Formats: sequence, C-alpha cells, structure tokens
Amino acid sequence: MKKLNRKELLPYIGLPVIVAALVLMQAGRSDTFVLLQHLLILLFGYIASVFDIKAKKIPNSLILVMLGVWVVTIVPKLFFDTDAAITLLVGSLLGFLIGGGLFLIVYLISRKGLGGGDVKFMAAAGLYIYYTGVLTSILYGAILAALTGLILLLLKKLGRKDSMPLAPFLYVGILITVFYR
Repeated sequence: MKKLNRKELLPYIGLPVIVAALVLMQAGRSDTFVLLQHLLILLFGYIASVFDIKAKKIPNSLILVMLGVWVVTIVPKLFFDTDAAITLLVGSLLGFLIGGGLFLIVYLISRKGLGGGDVKFMAAAGLYIYYTGVLTSILYGAILAALTGLILLLLKKLGRKDSMPLAPFLYVGILITVFYR
C-alpha cells in the first residue's frame, strides 16, 4: 500500500478543522437548519476547491449532488416549519439566481475567461448561503483571487495568459461570509 506524503494528506486534514471551528462558533447562534446548510456548503466548497486545484475543473456530478442534497434538506423543513421554510426557500432561490446569473454574465462577457464550473458552483452555493451571503462571498473571493493573481504576476510565477482556479478563492469568500455573518 502506498504511503501518503504530507502534500497529499493536507487537503484532507483541513475540512475537519473548518467544520469543528464552524460548529463551535455557531453553537447557540443559529438554528439547526442554518447550521446544517453552512456545514454542507463548507463540505461541498472544500471538495470543489480540491477538484479545481488538482484538475482545474469542478465536476458536474458534484453540482448535481449539491442540488440534490439541498432539495433533500429543504423538503422536510417545508412539512415541519412551513413559514420559515418558505422564507428560506425564497432566499435560497434568490441566492441561486444572483450567484449563477452574475457569474453567467461574467462568463459570457469574458468569452469563457471564467470557467463554466465556477458559474454552476456559485449558483448551487447560492442555495446554501442565500441571497444575503452570495454577493459578499463573491466579493471576498474576487478580491483574494485578484490580489493573489497580481502577486503571482509580479513574482513571475504566473503569466498574463495563464489561468488560476477560482473555486478555492470563492470557498474562502464563503468561509468568511459564513463565519462572520
């Protein structure tokens, strides 16, 4: 059996640390459903980031799982707390439209300078972080990506025509939004 080296192990260590920090910070502040939604987006965002870093692609199967899990979590809420569920449903769908719509516009204007996986990921992420968190997450992620790209350009580690995976920066934006909302 092949032994994992530290670089291969690092992506798998980060997620439990992030989840534990969220649970500790959110304990008593959020209702259980919102905490579950935040835990799920942290899980899915982490997986999307690892895929984007390793393969420069976010698999459609991950996006479909994100959509399916969201449906599975919202349906029981509709039966047990209909008023709250409808409010969450509207906020989620607005997040989906804002995240996906904004990234789709950028995708089309930039002539595919932004990846299609990033568009689908932000649309699906909008379901979990609602319309109140999607713009903030995009803003933080875009600023971090721009600063990192600029530093890498200045250090000559990245050329003007080279690409960078965006999902890790969007994930950090989501983290900041979830932890400090």
